[in-house]
Amino acid sequence: MLVKNSISLGVIRKMAKGKAKGPKGKKITLKVAKNSIKITFDGRRRLDLSKMGITTFPKCILKLADVDELDLSRNMLKKIPDSIEKFQNLRWLDLHSNQIEKLPETIGMLQNLSYLNVCNNKLTSKNLPVELSQLKNLRSLNLGLNQIDNIPTTLGALKELHEVGLFDNYLTAIPNSVAKLPKLKKLNVKRNPFPTPTDEELFVDTIKRIESLYLVDEKDLCHPCLKKCQDERDKLNKLKSRVPSSLRKPNFSSLMTPNSTAKENQAEWR
Repeated sequence: MLVKNSISLGVIRKMAKGKAKGPKGKKITLKVAKNSIKITFDGRRRLDLSKMGITTFPKCILKLADVDELDLSRNMLKKIPDSIEKFQNLRWLDLHSNQIEKLPETIGMLQNLSYLNVCNNKLTSKNLPVELSQLKNLRSLNLGLNQIDNIPTTLGALKELHEVGLFDNYLTAIPNSVAKLPKLKKLNVKRNPFPTPTDEELFVDTIKRIESLYLVDEKDLCHPCLKKCQDERDKLNKLKSRVPSSLRKPNFSSLMTPNSTAKENQAEWR
């Protein structure tokens, strides 16, 4: 009886150990990966391994490092290996909705990258590598829904950035080097614990304006649109000159300017 009981206890302990490890995750083979390559509407090769329950980066996909786009979103990845640098043709990298705690320094080697989405992970400020600033062709960067409390000023080196997502983090300030990027059209900073309007009121207002404004060069507007904007601007200037400074808080509900409110929907960032 004692022997039987000790064997049973050993089996139970092994089973409990197995359960503690959690789900193993789906194993991706080279064949599965090859079958997951899609051709985008503009002729690029996208390796789509999203929503596959992957827990570790599949080494086999390094043999497909010539793809233009890589989608590993909505999995259970905790780490992206240094070998990500092998994807030298990569222009589009989607890692959103995983459990990633740190980005590798080698991500800075992806010089052709124009789109990077690491939204909805577990990234902190100290685990954002300085090498992100080497992605000189990056146009869209989404760092929303993480645990970031400080944005590196070095991101100001990314002069091609058009869209930046920083929503749902722990930020209390945005560096001027980022807020004043020359080509920035959309800066989403919603739901961060910015200071209450006191001495910082002007700063917060600046962020709101940037978040909701699309900047358009005059040369990009058709002649009728340009004329309309110029006319409205002239009207505004005339009204400003007539109204005493103490009363200057006009509300121009019909003012036409090329602006748009930044959308919150995650799909808009993909």
